[in-house]
Amino acid sequence: MTIQNDLLYSKSHEWIRFTGDNTAQIGLTDFAQDSLGSLVFINLPEEGDALSAGESFGDVESVKAVSDIISPVSGTVAAINTELLDAPEKINEDPYGTWLIEAGDITDKDDLLSAAEYEAFCSEEG
Repeated sequence: MTIQNDLLYSKSHEWIRFTGDNTAQIGLTDFAQDSLGSLVFINLPEEGDALSAGESFGDVESVKAVSDIISPVSGTVAAINTELLDAPEKINEDPYGTWLIEAGDITDKDDLLSAAEYEAFCSEEG
């Protein structure tokens, strides 16, 4: 399992990369994509949709299950990665290079973890 030090993480296995004071990219961690297996479908929100920290903004379907994607921040969807609609497997191939959405107008940051805190959390989950 790979964890990148330049990102923050949520306990629901999303990563967040701040690109400005109130803007960030959000994606799925290596732990999440590995646990899910091969991704075959993704459902993303529309630009302009509201995001609430700790609440679902979409879901991914793998050969194993369907899982909600939980927002680590509150704000607004500024952009979606439309490439993923036709090629969700890109998340499996490069989880940290593949963002799902860009969030803007961020007001609330759910309990974000540093890389070290996230690594400890994952090892506890087993």
